[in-house]
Amino acid sequence: MRAGYSIFLLILSLTVCNAGKLSNTFYKNTCPQVEKIVREIIQIHTRNNPSLCAQLIRMQFHDCFVRGCDASVLLDTVRNSKAEKEAIPNQSLGGFDVIDDIKAAIERVCPKVVSCADILALAARDAISSPFKKSMWSVQLGRRDGRVSLATEISGNLPSPFANFTSLVQLFKGKGLNVNDLVVLSGAHTLGDSRCGAFSRRLYNFTSKGDADPSLDPTYAKILRKKCPNPASPAITVEMDPGSSLSFDNHYYDILLQKKGLFVSDAALLTDKNSNKIVTRLQRSRSLFFTAFAKSMKKMAAIGVLTGNAGEIRQNCRVVNPGKN
Repeated sequence: MRAGYSIFLLILSLTVCNAGKLSNTFYKNTCPQVEKIVREIIQIHTRNNPSLCAQLIRMQFHDCFVRGCDASVLLDTVRNSKAEKEAIPNQSLGGFDVIDDIKAAIERVCPKVVSCADILALAARDAISSPFKKSMWSVQLGRRDGRVSLATEISGNLPSPFANFTSLVQLFKGKGLNVNDLVVLSGAHTLGDSRCGAFSRRLYNFTSKGDADPSLDPTYAKILRKKCPNPASPAITVEMDPGSSLSFDNHYYDILLQKKGLFVSDAALLTDKNSNKIVTRLQRSRSLFFTAFAKSMKKMAAIGVLTGNAGEIRQNCRVVNPGKN
């Protein structure tokens, strides 16, 4: 009896353990077509809107760094409690309508099965992958959705464009990511654009003396001043990777070494010897960057995930379910 009972407990513990893990085959029996649905919808949207790649990868980043990868960034504000998407750093996020389209399509085929957190992870991967006609990295699945989203939790959890190297390292370390991940994931700045306010101080008043940031290439600073008059207008945006903002590649590291990184946080990557070496390695090899980015994205996509019976499977990505699942 004791031996049989011990074996039963062992099997039970292994079952519980496995239920709490992410897996490449999580939906094999419950929604085997999930990846196909996401991929096809993303392909349609990226053809019509090439900037979607930047939007979705940024959305996933902002989701995972606050409360973990639980799709809390997708929730709308309820009553007087402002959601994450209302916080200033998130007000420029885009792509929520695309996630809604994917969720609706999946619910028609596999109702109440696939989480919004998993949809976001797949959508971000597929948006980057679409131009390459292949998946740039595998996505493990099995995340569940959180039920809380607070704008007040954004501060201190998302890296600031004004952050120095020490602050960036500490923040990433708190998320289980290292210096290599910091430099590699910063490479996503090869996509998209930024409002002038995120870097205008580097152009006009870096040390409160009406000066420019000496770590920014002077000629490039002059170009940026023409594009971004002082005071900064929220209506004006600038490419983060000039001439390459719609292409996922390692060009970001080229401009970084030319002292044309847009943010203080970009330039900060050159202030540390080890970080500088990583930048140089990634600049020399696109294939190395792609491999490293895939690895770091997998790590980031596993930050603080809810699995097993934690959280819920939202039926609408914008609102929590009326009751617990």
